Amino acid sequence: MLLARVAEVSRDVAATSARSRKTALLADLFADTGPAQVALVISYLAGRVPQGRIGVGWSSLKDPPPAAGTPALTVDGTDRALTALAGLRGPGSGSERRRLVRELLAAATEEEQRFLMRLLMGEVRQGALDAVALEAVARAADAPADAVRRAVMLDGSLPRVAAALLADGPPVLARFRLRVGSPVLPMLAHTAASVTEAVATLAVPCAVEEKLDGIRVQVHRDGDDVRIYTRSLDDITGRLPEVIDAARAMTGDRFILDGEVIALDPAGRPVTFQEIASRVGSRTDVSAARAALPVTPVFFDVLAADGEDVLDLPGAERHTVLARLVPEPQRVRRTVVADPADRRQSEAAEAFLAATLGRGHEGVLVKALDAPYVAGRRGRSWLKVKPVHTLDLVVLAAEWGHGRRTGLLSNLHLGARAADGSWVMLGKTFKGLTDEMLRWQTRRLGELAVADDGFTVRVRPELVVEIAYDGVQRSSRYPGGVALRFARVLRHRPDKAAREADTIERVLESRG
Repeated sequence: MLLARVAEVSRDVAATSARSRKTALLADLFADTGPAQVALVISYLAGRVPQGRIGVGWSSLKDPPPAAGTPALTVDGTDRALTALAGLRGPGSGSERRRLVRELLAAATEEEQRFLMRLLMGEVRQGALDAVALEAVARAADAPADAVRRAVMLDGSLPRVAAALLADGPPVLARFRLRVGSPVLPMLAHTAASVTEAVATLAVPCAVEEKLDGIRVQVHRDGDDVRIYTRSLDDITGRLPEVIDAARAMTGDRFILDGEVIALDPAGRPVTFQEIASRVGSRTDVSAARAALPVTPVFFDVLAADGEDVLDLPGAERHTVLARLVPEPQRVRRTVVADPADRRQSEAAEAFLAATLGRGHEGVLVKALDAPYVAGRRGRSWLKVKPVHTLDLVVLAAEWGHGRRTGLLSNLHLGARAADGSWVMLGKTFKGLTDEMLRWQTRRLGELAVADDGFTVRVRPELVVEIAYDGVQRSSRYPGGVALRFARVLRHRPDKAAREADTIERVLESRG
């Protein structure tokens, strides 16, 4: 398949807000795609390259060669080129990388060049594409969407399921089953403003559990073999000997557990996410890392026990299974609201949140006790509640958008005030911006612009924005040494002068 077809569909999908139209466009594309290529096509449309990081930055893309006049670049040819780029190492790799990038872009038409540059810069954003692509794959293969969704849930990869489905037809979906040793994407939660709201929204008996700010892990045990996976399904078994020991000490020998890895300081309070991430990310001298920061797993759910799938059991029954497998010190703290209409029970749940925050954790999860475990989905039966942190920051620059945001300044570079009057960048975000906000900030930032390289517009530091964020973490990427986690725009504050923006000192204090 020509890459031009993929680039064209990507453009058309991004240009429409109608889910039905997106689905139809993708279904037509997948129906014309061979089973051997559909995994690549789905990955590219979702903005992912199977090779992972390939070391290509904006400096390699900002001056592309003249585009090809007619489409000739194929999806397979693109994949081979990216594989070659990913394999470059050692002396001379920088110049060879630039040469290969130019060779790839020279083979691409103007439309393909735009798509490739967005793909390589991680800028392909087309709105809930994974969910829409799943429905499109089902339509292209004439398969029930629910059956495809469950297969993806159990396998963890839409591209793999799509390739098998288009090759062998709907009966192949029965082959996708939960297996100990084969990770699945975790169940995720929506957000509620308060525990009382969450309890009222679920309107059924529910559990209120501590929300721990650690590394999400899925632990598989099959006899003495223990495997540990992250929420993105990376195998990190070798980095967490403490978790291996804990799993081997448990009752039962064929299970899958869902939990978090955390660490506590000498006072018994949780250390920061960044410290845990640094420990878990350590690939060398694990013994030294373990001695410097021992971690412990805390589990809150079970996906399989005694080799049998328990995903479809209600939450209350899964917790009974969990309690049989996992000793209490390694289970998350929780309280149960048996009657959501009982005001006293809701007040007790609010008190549980306050106590959880007092212990240094980030909030709670409120979970319906009658709901199954829906792997890989953000289920409405799990609601997270945590305090919202906000800062008033100044826009230092903004990046031109793509797709539906073409022609609009989208990704904002955010800065806090330093003591000497300069600005300290804390990160970027394009989240939280409505169409109206995008149009307004494009006009306003255009008035403040001092430079435009076609990709990023630098502006006078005058526009203040109110930013919500989940926390602050260490970062060597920015001069202040910290970055905001999950930053999103709440509103523009043209009523505030830049001198009223928050200082870097306040940001550092908010780390706790």
